[in-house]
Amino acid sequence: MNLQSFIMSKTITFVTGNAKKLEEFVAILGNNFPHKVISKDVDLPEYQGTPEEVVREKCAEAARRIQGPVIVEDTCLCFNALGGLPGPYIKWFLKNLGPDGLPRLIADWDDKSGAALCMFGYSEGNGKEVKVFEGRTEGTIVSPPRGPRNFGWDPIFQPDGYTQTYAELDSAIKNSISHRGKALNKLKDYFIHGEASNGDASPEKKPKTSE
Repeated sequence: MNLQSFIMSKTITFVTGNAKKLEEFVAILGNNFPHKVISKDVDLPEYQGTPEEVVREKCAEAARRIQGPVIVEDTCLCFNALGGLPGPYIKWFLKNLGPDGLPRLIADWDDKSGAALCMFGYSEGNGKEVKVFEGRTEGTIVSPPRGPRNFGWDPIFQPDGYTQTYAELDSAIKNSISHRGKALNKLKDYFIHGEASNGDASPEKKPKTSE
């Protein structure tokens, strides 16, 4: 088997226990992704730091546990009025406040703008380099939440240029403009074209965070 055949035949583990994330992941990848992707729920530590630091640590640990090629994801919701918070800690804010409580964090601010940030980390395996693919979508934090509440903070984030929240948008439209879609398309392009420049480990625009 030549090198190209080996590359085309490898299996990559997407580390997630979130069925909705997996559904979007598969939909955005489409049918022409050159590798087989499987998913596995791995209980990774909750790392702290900047979004990029967090995804690099998660990916390195996932590769160590899986002992093979892995993809991990980390998602942030950044409120500009709060200097980028909740940022990478949105999971815990959402768990404790819910979609109704999150907008109350900036109720006293005129600035309701925010950004949804997604970073995918990819590693060939334990001890290998972690490549980072970033996607960012600017928008507005709305209150009260609008749309179905079956996917995290989607009901409170309205992307710029649209009158609907992520939760209200058709899934195909959301996937085409979302932070996750943008990051995943960069990852997909990297594998299809083999251009390392598409997986920039130093994103052009750093998110506003509480670092």
